[in-house]
Amino acid sequence: MLFTVETEQETDGRWIAEIIEVPGVLKYGNTRIDAVAQAEALALRVMAERIEHGEQPVEPIEIRFKAA
Repeated sequence: MLFTVETEQETDGRWIAEIIEVPGVLKYGNTRIDAVAQAEALALRVMAERIEHGEQPVEPIEIRFKAA
């Protein structure tokens, strides 16, 4: 799986990072790096929950992130 991370700086200086392929996964951070790290961590938690609930295949998966 390849996830796309889009980032944008808000007018108040904070950064927002969103994982496009996982709806609802977006996080704010004081820096771009912080926002991206938090969004990636949240995406991994969401994917783990999906696997636990049988919504995602259990076969070995590879997850990678790329900047948009």
